[in-house]
Amino acid sequence: MSKARFEEKVRLQKPIDASSLNLKEHVVAVNRVTKVVKGGKNLSFSALVVVGDGAGTIGYGLGKAREVPMAIRKGIELAKKNLLKIHLTPPTIPHLVMGRYSASQVLLKPAPEGTGIIAGGPVRPVMEAVGIRNVFTKAIGNTNAHNVVKATLDGLLQLKSREAVAALRGKNVQEL
Repeated sequence: MSKARFEEKVRLQKPIDASSLNLKEHVVAVNRVTKVVKGGKNLSFSALVVVGDGAGTIGYGLGKAREVPMAIRKGIELAKKNLLKIHLTPPTIPHLVMGRYSASQVLLKPAPEGTGIIAGGPVRPVMEAVGIRNVFTKAIGNTNAHNVVKATLDGLLQLKSREAVAALRGKNVQEL
């Protein structure tokens, strides 16, 4: 999926009030960045943070500041402003899906009860934050943490409930 289509899909979601939710924060990545100026180098930090309530609500944010705690705090604030609602059938996902963002792709595959989250890198905090406990994942292509998080969210936004699939096929849920 292109960047523009992903951002359009995220923009079309209804805003969610973060004050009523019990959100947990997960720090995905902290990067040290420098800006070279005339007098030397300016050191700062960027933190990619994912927040979720464990019941289908998730958000991500990128905070930048001169100290790590301040960057994490800014990331959490931005993530709470950008919350998304995912259609889930816990404890796993209803069907196989491939999320794409830029050069990153993430394959999400349902897993039986007791398997756990088989995921590496940035995908694991996203799955924990959204509340999925059993899933197989594979990151393909670019493994940049920002792009992988967005590709994972793209895959989660593509999930459909059994009722939605039945309605698309013109059948009832028992026929599936």
